[in-house]
Amino acid sequence: TGFLWLAAAPTCLLLIPVISTCCQSLSFNVGTAGAKVFSGPATEEFGYTVHQFKNHLGKWLLVGSPWSGYKQDRKGDLYKCEITGSTSNCQRLNLQYYYPGICAEVSPLFKPLPAFSPALQTCGGPMDVAIVLDGSNSIYPWPPVVDFLKKLLENLDIGPDNTQVTIIQYGVDPFIEFHLNAHKTKQSMITAAAKIPQRQGLETNTFRAIEFARKQAFLPENGARPGASKVMVVVTDGESHDKNLRDDVIRKCETDRITRFGIAVLGYYIRNDIDTKNLVDEIKSIASTPTDRYFFNVSAEEALLEIAGSLGDRIFNIEGTGKGDGDFQMEMSQVGFSAHQTKKQNMIMLGAVGAYSWSGTVVHYTSQKSDIFPQTAFQTILQDKNHSSLLGYSVTTLNDGTMEYYVAGAPRSNHTGQVIVYTINAKGQPIVLDSQRGDQIGSYYGSVLCPLDVDKDGVSDLLLVGAPMFMSEHKKENGKVYLLTFTKGILSDQGVLKGPSPAENARFGMSISAVLDLNMDGYSDVVVGAPLEDDNRGVIYVFNGDKKTLRTEYSQVEWGGLRPI
Repeated sequence: TGFLWLAAAPTCLLLIPVISTCCQSLSFNVGTAGAKVFSGPATEEFGYTVHQFKNHLGKWLLVGSPWSGYKQDRKGDLYKCEITGSTSNCQRLNLQYYYPGICAEVSPLFKPLPAFSPALQTCGGPMDVAIVLDGSNSIYPWPPVVDFLKKLLENLDIGPDNTQVTIIQYGVDPFIEFHLNAHKTKQSMITAAAKIPQRQGLETNTFRAIEFARKQAFLPENGARPGASKVMVVVTDGESHDKNLRDDVIRKCETDRITRFGIAVLGYYIRNDIDTKNLVDEIKSIASTPTDRYFFNVSAEEALLEIAGSLGDRIFNIEGTGKGDGDFQMEMSQVGFSAHQTKKQNMIMLGAVGAYSWSGTVVHYTSQKSDIFPQTAFQTILQDKNHSSLLGYSVTTLNDGTMEYYVAGAPRSNHTGQVIVYTINAKGQPIVLDSQRGDQIGSYYGSVLCPLDVDKDGVSDLLLVGAPMFMSEHKKENGKVYLLTFTKGILSDQGVLKGPSPAENARFGMSISAVLDLNMDGYSDVVVGAPLEDDNRGVIYVFNGDKKTLRTEYSQVEWGGLRPI
């Protein structure tokens, strides 16, 4: 009998003994007989993450429980489970502290240490929003407009310290429905918006209403806050009767740094077969630039509801960055989405998938400083035009015996996924050496990385790359694991591991782990998880090392039994 290795799933952990018959035979088996099972609350997703830990008191498992806590504030927690004891005992550590964007450490005795923020950047602060709403006679029907208001407000972070909203309705003359400081809660504001009547009017004096909003909506006595971002949303269905005021009014809005959204409702024009070009041009002239970000048009009043969510998201973008014309930088970075402790540099790599509007980046953290790499560092290799690469989804290092190379996965890069290898130059900036792209859109290539030193000589022989969403010819999320060799920072494709049947939904490669020598032949081995296989109960595949590579045929499949995965 020999080594112990671990299978995990939410609600269950399983320590599995390895039984080997070596002498005259190389056969071996990984069995579940006598396994040690650690169970936890299913509602807490007990077992979502697992980490082996050792101190002077013994050997432990640290088990993540990300849904731990009360329903209204599930902050997550950790459990410590003793491996060497006679009982399968797990104790909650009660570390339910709320650290927004901050990493927490524990001591060898599981005591919380001072938290650190590897990429602290505050959001843009409060926002004051003025909705300037056309209520003239041509707006019909009115209820869809009210529904639009309600849904838009639902998508905003309403509150005295966050977003405040005032609604100004106009036709001939503007009328304040409620001021910025009239409502302290989102529900109160939505209730008030639901009761707003259409005030009508025979004219559409849009620019008089915009000027009124500029001068009145953002006054301190009406609830405006010093330093708050100013946003105006103009909704109208017709060309204005006061177009002569446009240039002066918009210039003053620019001077006051008011970000403006323009929404053209084309229903009246379409119903009466009127050319919409002039209306669209006018509302575009109201909107801030770039126009494609701040201008909307809908075919009818009923269609307003369809853009409420998108409009709310774009307003939120302003709230997060504090800039009317900027993208997110590190405000939504999710630093720590992935983490890896380097061996040579005594440094932690932290993936920041949300950085730069979800292009992603990597943070190198030491006790002295945090190096947050700018968007330009990986921009050329990612070719990320749509802010979706998620660089930092996975991070690791490769070692050639003298030098350590940094590796980061970007599973949505160019839609097919990408793995990037880089080093750091004398100026502390990353230098990209090589990259590999996936070969199927949506496969999430690079979401899982696993370096492997097969012959245990301290040099990385392989990099295993998971693409768990890879779709088979049977239109199943079968998954795929790629073998890449590594030489001086350059990756070379060496094929794939042979896993589940193509007819299976398996997500093979959702987890990949290097393990000690299971079959006692002197080489490191690998286990690969397929959590959806076997009717969502999950399967573990064992692959054995061979000199400096890995056998692509699995040596054992661990099915069912206690259903450990």
